[in-house]
Amino acid sequence: AGAETVKRAVELDLASRFQESLVCYQEGIDLLLQVVKGTKDEAKKQRYRQKISDISAGVFTEKSFFSDGKYHKQIRIEENATGYSYEKLFQEYLTEIVSEVWVEDPYIRHLYNFLRFCEMLVKGPCKVKTIHLLTSYDEGSGRNQQTSGLEEIKQSLRNYGVTLNVSFSSSIHDREIRFNNGWMIKIGRGLDYFKKPEGRFCIGYCDFDLRPCHETTVDVFHTKHTKKM
Repeated sequence: AGAETVKRAVELDLASRFQESLVCYQEGIDLLLQVVKGTKDEAKKQRYRQKISDISAGVFTEKSFFSDGKYHKQIRIEENATGYSYEKLFQEYLTEIVSEVWVEDPYIRHLYNFLRFCEMLVKGPCKVKTIHLLTSYDEGSGRNQQTSGLEEIKQSLRNYGVTLNVSFSSSIHDREIRFNNGWMIKIGRGLDYFKKPEGRFCIGYCDFDLRPCHETTVDVFHTKHTKKM
């Protein structure tokens, strides 16, 4: 699997699809490292280590995308900008090995946005089995609607073999989304960076690529491991 992933990375690299190739290279290295850990033959271990070293030196060092083992990219979304649906932001990081997702956002209030995010995960190509949501309770009368809406999403996800675990905290402040392949995305405004549509029959109501956005920044990182809540 590691060799196939690296082969795919080379193909993407040759096609000048550098961002996607970096994702595959990193996953290929992670898979090869797993093989090294499970191999008792010292000669094979040395060959795998050399291959990993060659890939790292030839790709990440040359392109200078990684620093101290961590990748960082920042996207700035301007006020009223369009073309920033969840698919556009997240799809290239949702590779087939993604099976677990963590969402930490203190203000999950517009549940349709969270639902859209879940729909994207269900569509693949990733094979998500578990979604962890850590958020805070809505204040006042909106609390019942929030909890009942999340419960409905949870029940619906079960029909697709996906488990949604919801936890509440009054002390969280950070907004971040993590995938178990090591990618982490931090959005300044969380998942609710879209503006409300002017009406139910306006362009952008259904297609989020056509929905104007609030100004925000998106930071993308890759780390060796993802932390669990």
